[in-house]
Amino acid sequence: MLTLDESGDECAGHQKAGAGRQWLGRLGKVEMGQVGVGVGYYKDGTWVLVDAELYLTECWFDDAHAPLRQRWHIPAERTFATKLALGLQRIRRAKANGLPFTVVGFDSLYGRDHQFRADVDAEGLIYMADVPVDTQVYLSQPVVGVPETPPGKKGRPFSQWRVLSDDQPVEVRALVTCSKLALQPVAVRHTERGLLTYECAARRVWTITDAGVVREEWLFSRREDDGSHSFSLSNAPADTPLEQLALWRCQRYFAERIFQDAKSEAGWDELAARKYRAWIHHTALDALALWFIAATKLDWSQQHPRDPELVRQLELEVLPALSMANVREMLQAVMPLKQLSPEQATRLVVKHLVNRSRSTRSRLKAQRRNRGPT
Repeated sequence: MLTLDESGDECAGHQKAGAGRQWLGRLGKVEMGQVGVGVGYYKDGTWVLVDAELYLTECWFDDAHAPLRQRWHIPAERTFATKLALGLQRIRRAKANGLPFTVVGFDSLYGRDHQFRADVDAEGLIYMADVPVDTQVYLSQPVVGVPETPPGKKGRPFSQWRVLSDDQPVEVRALVTCSKLALQPVAVRHTERGLLTYECAARRVWTITDAGVVREEWLFSRREDDGSHSFSLSNAPADTPLEQLALWRCQRYFAERIFQDAKSEAGWDELAARKYRAWIHHTALDALALWFIAATKLDWSQQHPRDPELVRQLELEVLPALSMANVREMLQAVMPLKQLSPEQATRLVVKHLVNRSRSTRSRLKAQRRNRGPT
């Protein structure tokens, strides 16, 4: 499964490539920050980051930002692209590079866009797309077209499509209250906290794109732990069982795990540089770290298979796998940091202070040059 999501980090100011006031999901509000659109990959208990791109708000391409674009090494050929466009580019590139996947999962930012879902469908991929609770669907296939102009009607003839049948759209959240979706428990997978089970339901519905194209999709609903309901749309075949839809929906969880490991363990959120190229290099190093962890977990599972007797003694269905924190602890054991003497530590601190003073002097010189003669 390929997972598409974005991740934002707060910035102290706008003097960073791509920095601007925008929605940061980590903070749950609009704030000054950078946002990256990333694509992750999940298979058999392993998750990695495969591609990412820095999102640049539209204001970064006006004339006022031209000096900053050049200063922070933003490619000259780069033009404004929405998060949806960047996400679709990442999906297509993963497919072109031969990454073996058939399902794409993404949240409601992408799922609410009819054309984005249609574009993923055109790539021959199955998607599991979260949608808002006020998304409108049809319970029977509507007839869409341009109505005929009545004889003798004055003015221009009809040119815009509309629903010609008597079908009326309904919001997906209303289907739960009116019992149009019959929930039933579905066991998804074994976790360290026990068997993960959700009450789920699914039914076939129809949606209409902005161009007036009618598409048949699965509407999937899941009752969350707090009693609320989440909804997703999927272009999976009509004979797809509910258990498979529930599994795909739950695998979107690993999109969050990818960003969590990249930030909490690999330091993706600790970038202090300003240039676009620095963000790309830093993200690439984090992706390589996640791939190293995935390879280590795979090697460990092959060299040290699970002991069925231990499973029986502990009365468990599955034994826990290595985590990124476990691998980091092993690396600290085999690659310990050098212990500095008091004299070495003193020289290192003095060196850092001198370098900071030189940086301050360089910035002051630049400020005086910009001000010109007084």
